[in-house]
Amino acid sequence: MINTACVQTSFNTIIKHSILLSGFLLSALLCTVAVPGRAQAPLRHPTGDIYQRLHKLNTVGSVLYLAAHPDDENTQLIAYCSNELNLRTGYLSATRGGGGQNLISSEIQEELGIIRTQELLAARNLDGGEQFFSRAIDFGFSKNPDETFGKWDKQKILADFVWVIRKFRPDVMITRFNLEPGITHGQHTASAVLALEAFKLSGDSTAFPEQLKYVKPWQPTRIFWNASIFFYKNPEELKSDKFIKVDIGKYNPYFGKSYNEIAAESRSMHKSQGFGRAGTRGETFEYLQQWGGTKALGMFDGINTTWTRMPDAKLVSKYIQQALHEFNPANPSAIAPVLLRARTEILKLKDQYWKETKLREVNELLLAVTGSFIEFTAKRESYSPSDSIAIQLEAVNRSRTPMDLVSVSLSSWKDNDNVNKRLAENVPFTTTYKQVLNADRPISNPYWLANAWTEGMYDVKDQNLIGLAQNKPEITAKVTLKIIDQTIDVDVPVVYKESDRVKGEVYSPVVMESDVMINIEQKALVFPDQAGREIKVTLVAGQDNVTGRLVPKASAGWKATPDHYDFKLSQKSEEQDFIFQLMPPDGASIGTMGAVAIVDGHELARGIHVIDHDHIPRQTWFPKSETKVVHVDLKRKGQRIGYVMGAGDEVPNSLQQMGYQVDMLQKNDLEATNLARYDAVIVGVRAFNTVDWLAYKNQALFDYSKNGGVVIVQYNTPGTVTERLAPYAVTLSGSRVTVEDSEVRILAPDHPVLNTPNKIVKEDFSGWIQERGLYFPSKWGSEFEPIISCNDPGEAPLNSSMLVARHGKGYYIYTGISFFRQLPAGVPGAYRLFANMISLGAQNARP
Repeated sequence: MINTACVQTSFNTIIKHSILLSGFLLSALLCTVAVPGRAQAPLRHPTGDIYQRLHKLNTVGSVLYLAAHPDDENTQLIAYCSNELNLRTGYLSATRGGGGQNLISSEIQEELGIIRTQELLAARNLDGGEQFFSRAIDFGFSKNPDETFGKWDKQKILADFVWVIRKFRPDVMITRFNLEPGITHGQHTASAVLALEAFKLSGDSTAFPEQLKYVKPWQPTRIFWNASIFFYKNPEELKSDKFIKVDIGKYNPYFGKSYNEIAAESRSMHKSQGFGRAGTRGETFEYLQQWGGTKALGMFDGINTTWTRMPDAKLVSKYIQQALHEFNPANPSAIAPVLLRARTEILKLKDQYWKETKLREVNELLLAVTGSFIEFTAKRESYSPSDSIAIQLEAVNRSRTPMDLVSVSLSSWKDNDNVNKRLAENVPFTTTYKQVLNADRPISNPYWLANAWTEGMYDVKDQNLIGLAQNKPEITAKVTLKIIDQTIDVDVPVVYKESDRVKGEVYSPVVMESDVMINIEQKALVFPDQAGREIKVTLVAGQDNVTGRLVPKASAGWKATPDHYDFKLSQKSEEQDFIFQLMPPDGASIGTMGAVAIVDGHELARGIHVIDHDHIPRQTWFPKSETKVVHVDLKRKGQRIGYVMGAGDEVPNSLQQMGYQVDMLQKNDLEATNLARYDAVIVGVRAFNTVDWLAYKNQALFDYSKNGGVVIVQYNTPGTVTERLAPYAVTLSGSRVTVEDSEVRILAPDHPVLNTPNKIVKEDFSGWIQERGLYFPSKWGSEFEPIISCNDPGEAPLNSSMLVARHGKGYYIYTGISFFRQLPAGVPGAYRLFANMISLGAQNARP
């Protein structure tokens, strides 16, 4: 049974005398502890949160939720399990979500995966869960698990699932999706297949025996499918006895919120997916169908989640119960002595897993009840090998509990500092540590991006990194405290802290850079003719006074001049631009252009990109210093383009490479006299989802095309700001073609969009990435002419990927083709087809 025993009366009686504001306790406690998957900022513990954590300390059970992507998780159930049932709760996401769309910026693929990783961590900080990943890559939408396993290495991902289960040791597993193919994303179904197989194998010592050097086999008691009305054919059947019904809508008085409200805050962290949610109140039911394990009428029926599950834990429970009874929100530290007695008994446990788990929890509680603040901050955000680093320690004990700072050691040095300093009540202790970093320290690339990856799999060679949500901190401080009569080791990450005039206190991870980084401006460079192009390469100094030689690296047949530049960068973060002339070979060609910086005999070939959004810590990664180069037979007509940006994409950069002048248009620019100067106006991806003023400024687009212009509207999802996406009827759907090399059939072979100025042929649809297109219209007016048809294997043809209509003197085009992926990736045929769409304005009208 779930352990909910507590002395509620004592807490409720005392809490009436505490000052409350908007449901939150004003008295707050602050501590910094190393919690896996948590943000960089110190954790703040109101007394209600402390009381909640005492209940969690008194509960000995765990549950693991499993699905495919960031945002697939049921935050309601996670919040309920973590904070009502007080279970150790985890979420294993098979992927990091890089194949999705991005509603807040133009970052996609690997960079979107970094963003969504941090969004998941932010969500877990709110709902109380822990976060894990496998090595699978979100390669985009798939329609069945067979397609998914065609790109994922099933055995490796299965091994990752088993590994996380063996490390996390859940009593219960819950999967978001069921095993029926074809009703949802193929990666969704694949995650369920893997979850069930991993459930059966995790306790088998013959399965993945190489893991047993680090972990022991573990067999969860049972596995459930968390059914959803969105993915179940007959929602009414969820109320039958085939399913266990759980009311997760309860109110948590310690937080002043229901689990529905907590879940909404958690889900709203998925900002790149536009998943902001309003909180709800009142009973809300989740439905669970058992797939395996001992039969039960409830999720944890027959599973002992009290301390009695371990014969040597009787005294642990006794002391925690005492702490619950004696807890006083006006004087939280009064229970420190009894927590220390509980800690003494925890240290005696034979069960190593629960010993380590509960030791971490009780240590955190001891810091929380004493209001301890322990923080290590670096003077700068980034460093390079052999740099000198100054790290400041601030330690404060904000209680009357006797506490000594015994010693400090940093992971970047070998020595201990034997401080032996009494931390008097509310008297800050500060000191600074200085050292020189090792010359062989690697850069801080996300560990899953350190090695080359395939379309479906990251290559992670270190077994102990697999499953981790993010890199371990670059530098960790181990602080030894003596609280009353016990010594406690606390791991604290070294972070960078800045005071922003708008945001206030901002924390970021400390980053290790190389001596110099090499950035190439474009992700793909297109050569539309035989002429050479100037390629700008930017050097960024990672340290002061760095000298070396910059050498271009181009594929065979491509020629870059000059053959080198010598450089000297005087100050860290200084940038210098160097121009190389790149000549394409005769005929069509696809290759790469990169650059290498030679410094002290070492070749450096990584760039630097900073991902900075307000809702997640700033992230830095170091992509390879190379770009795709494409020589394509490309003709175009027209010169000036107006572009209405939507959710964010890189299509304007691609258009500039084609030779167009691109002007970014805002609301007041959509006027007839202004638009008349453009050869075409292009509406960016999901603009009709995200740009509110298009609900009435759409008429300006209609008038422009009627007067002879060309309007190209790229894909949107259902739920637009207006139903009038075009002057003629268009109804969106969820239809898409996910197989990037699926057959493309020509429906209108004589249409100028396929013939002028570029003759579109079968080869133009080769070499595409991730998908053909998405959210194709299901209905459209007879004024539109379907141009091409495509479909995934075994499915009916979809004829609406490109709809072209004559509108007055001009053309209006709606297309779900994923040009926003193809153009930045340098797909030649996509460039030729897009040039033809733009060029329609210069064509003679068809009869």
